[in-house]
Amino acid sequence: MIELRVNGRSHNVSADPDTPLLYVLRDELQLNAAKFGCGLGQCGSCTVLVDGAPTLSCVTPIMLLEGRQITTVEGLGTPEDPGPIQRAFIEEQSAQCGYCIPGMMMRAQALLQRNPRATETEIRAYLEPNLCRCGTHMRILRAVKRAASMMTGPDATPSTHTPSAASTEIDTSEVDSDSQRDRRHSEKRERPER
Repeated sequence: MIELRVNGRSHNVSADPDTPLLYVLRDELQLNAAKFGCGLGQCGSCTVLVDGAPTLSCVTPIMLLEGRQITTVEGLGTPEDPGPIQRAFIEEQSAQCGYCIPGMMMRAQALLQRNPRATETEIRAYLEPNLCRCGTHMRILRAVKRAASMMTGPDATPSTHTPSAASTEIDTSEVDSDSQRDRRHSEKRERPER
């Protein structure tokens, strides 16, 4: 048994310690916001927060997470009382198909928790690891700026702090090295033989 703390609640999970967090969230805890996109940690649709840092749940085994705080979109608010990120994404109609939106929300939440006065350049850089296949990037960007305004008020001024998107990720080097990920990413982009 592994005890996971998800959205402020403890859960005893009997899954194999190597099981990716995404499967436990969706299959055992019925928290379905995080999506299976690529299964390789390349698209960001499975992003959740671990101790406030964006984490790719499809490549993060649960054995690395005992005693850590995991937050999913479901932990940001409720349908009746959505949190600022959720409200902003709804108000800006950021979703087209909606598949990437939970991961985008979680990455934006991590940024705005650390830097609620992020500039547009900082927001773009921080969201860069997450892909939106429908191309609603401008609506997503507007939603993050709206959420920042909701969190700080209308008189907030942008900061000059530039967080590195990569520096906040949970260390999953035991699971997948950067060179393996880069190699798979470049292989995936090549056109297959017919």
